[in-house]
Amino acid sequence: MAEIIIMGELLVEIMREHENAELYEPGTFRGPFPSGAPAIFIDTAARLGCRTAIIGGVGKDDFGKNILDRLEKDGVDISHVLRSEERSTGVAFVTYYSDGSRKFIFHMGNTPAVEAKAPMDGDFNDVKYMHIMGCSLMASKAFAQEILKTMHMMCQKGTKISFDPNIREELFTDPGVHDVIREVMDNVSVFMPGKEELLRITDTSSVDAAVRKCFESETMEVIAMKNGSAGSRIYTRDEVIETGVYPVRQVDATGAGDCFDGAFIAGLVKGKSLREAAKMGAAAGALNAAAFGPMEGRISEKTIGELIIS
Repeated sequence: MAEIIIMGELLVEIMREHENAELYEPGTFRGPFPSGAPAIFIDTAARLGCRTAIIGGVGKDDFGKNILDRLEKDGVDISHVLRSEERSTGVAFVTYYSDGSRKFIFHMGNTPAVEAKAPMDGDFNDVKYMHIMGCSLMASKAFAQEILKTMHMMCQKGTKISFDPNIREELFTDPGVHDVIREVMDNVSVFMPGKEELLRITDTSSVDAAVRKCFESETMEVIAMKNGSAGSRIYTRDEVIETGVYPVRQVDATGAGDCFDGAFIAGLVKGKSLREAAKMGAAAGALNAAAFGPMEGRISEKTIGELIIS
């Protein structure tokens, strides 16, 4: 049985080959790469030895094969992935700029990526964590409700909820998503925002105030705030843990935050301390950034361990 599950979009990613190339300009792309923040997260946890499963959807086409072959090879249970005969697999086009910013064009609204339904009540038992990505909640209203339905079902079974708001401005267009995020926040045990996301979701002007507001929730146990090149800061009600980054030659930062999430939750599942889990997350993010592509990098228990002790 799975120890970690996720419900969210499965996509292929088509990426500009070089920085600062506008999506509206003719030019070269690389891909398709298996992607979707939920897929990157769960694949990372699987590569670190956790039993994992994903609920999502793809088309019965070559892009769907691209994603599912990779997940299955890395040990993710894909038996709850919808395979549509009628609709094509979702696609994201992305370009990066030298200042670290990025721009996406998503083709997801009329694809199986956002058509998966909540599993049956008996499908998942003894799951330790269900991870939720904010970009999945923003993909469509109906899909967000299916994710919330699954979340409540898993909470009743004793599963803990981890949440990365992972805000995509290109998807953050419906005011109703704020209500959805509040419903998730009421059930979260492990919150994994970036600094700006933390301030935005809590509607506060300082990190200290935001952290205090988060801990007003009875379910909140850990806040893992990711702060890019400054590393991460892990908050509990009793302590703050600072963790830096591991120096690598950065090739492509796509997916590094999702890999951090997957390795951090994998660490918790394996009984690691918060500091050890944060180091695992930092190492996974670094290894991902050292390779081109959103789900790439030499991430394994062996390479994570070697980077941490180096």
